[in-house]
Amino acid sequence: MSALHSAASHSAHTPLSTPVVFTLAAGAGLSVASIYYSQPMLDIISNAMQVGTGAVGMVPMLTQMGYALGILLLAPLGDRHDRRMMIMIKGLLLVAALLLCGFSGGLNALLLASFLVGLTATVAQDIVPAAAHLAPENRRGKTVGTVMTGLLVGILLSRVVSGAVAEYMGWRAIWHIAAVMVLCITFALWRILPPMQPITRVSYPQLLLSLAHLWQQHATLRRAALAQGLLSVAFSAFWSTLALMLSARFHFDSAVAGAFGLAGAAGALAAPLAGSLADKMGPARVTQYGAGLVMVSFALMFLLPLLPLAAQLGVIILCTIGFDLGVQATLVAHQTLIYGLAPDARSRLNALLFTVVFIGMASGAALGSMALAHFGWNGVVALATVAAAGGLGVRLGSRHR
Repeated sequence: MSALHSAASHSAHTPLSTPVVFTLAAGAGLSVASIYYSQPMLDIISNAMQVGTGAVGMVPMLTQMGYALGILLLAPLGDRHDRRMMIMIKGLLLVAALLLCGFSGGLNALLLASFLVGLTATVAQDIVPAAAHLAPENRRGKTVGTVMTGLLVGILLSRVVSGAVAEYMGWRAIWHIAAVMVLCITFALWRILPPMQPITRVSYPQLLLSLAHLWQQHATLRRAALAQGLLSVAFSAFWSTLALMLSARFHFDSAVAGAFGLAGAAGALAAPLAGSLADKMGPARVTQYGAGLVMVSFALMFLLPLLPLAAQLGVIILCTIGFDLGVQATLVAHQTLIYGLAPDARSRLNALLFTVVFIGMASGAALGSMALAHFGWNGVVALATVAAAGGLGVRLGSRHR
């Protein structure tokens, strides 16, 4: 066991080259993008399969649920097995799941394939701890921030790409294209990453049982997960309903709806800055600033009914940049916080954090659709604002403790 810790300690202080960090960021982005391709295409899929918006709304929800379950059950294996090998295996399984989406013949097949995409797209949650494992301690925040930039840009640009591809090439094409991209980045990661010695040899059941111990042991982890989970409810409620709102209010097609991801990507590009700030001023303070920015950005959308249509679009774009910046900054800071709790359990800590995050994502998608159906866009804005305020309250409460 001491040899394992020695190997882990050595690799953790080996500086990562810029090309390796860039490839890790690209791998995280292309993997996690897979779970968001469907969102701008829901209207097109609904018409193509002749099903209602409520039924087709199950596609992103099941994808998010698969991702949450995969994080909980599969991501901890990164502490027990070579992360390089885990990235390779799960990357290839993700390619297969994406192809199943592209060739699905009906809604039920698409729902099953979407769940499998979510389950295997958790390879992104093997890539982020790998970056933290290989980075020197005094640059861990910046390195994780850079890789998380790739992950968040992948999330946001996935909507831009899928919206345009669906409009001009059909809704199945994006999953075929995604399968090819994931296959290429998986082999690239296999070539550039060093083998990473497992940190623990405990059995898989013991590994899962240790999750409960880590959750009970670290109040910092619980607060980070709860706060980020609430912000994720707001984030997902907005993005899962945006395309439907833009179609109904502005008569925009899926390509335009997807292009709103560019506004979010602009905010996500600040992730390395958030990581550097976490290294300098402390990650806890960054989480408070980030959560506050998310809440204010959503609250500003209550002004939309008072504005002409052109001005409404400008406010939505501005708020999208703001809340995506806040969500990304808070996430990077939360990861920096928890990675310092138990270096020998980073995959499990990351799994617990992101399990709650994607439970929040799935809940946000479902609650956002309900809010839009019963209360209109103001209902979605109210849901997102209250959820973000809850996240800020958790972080301010942790400061007093």
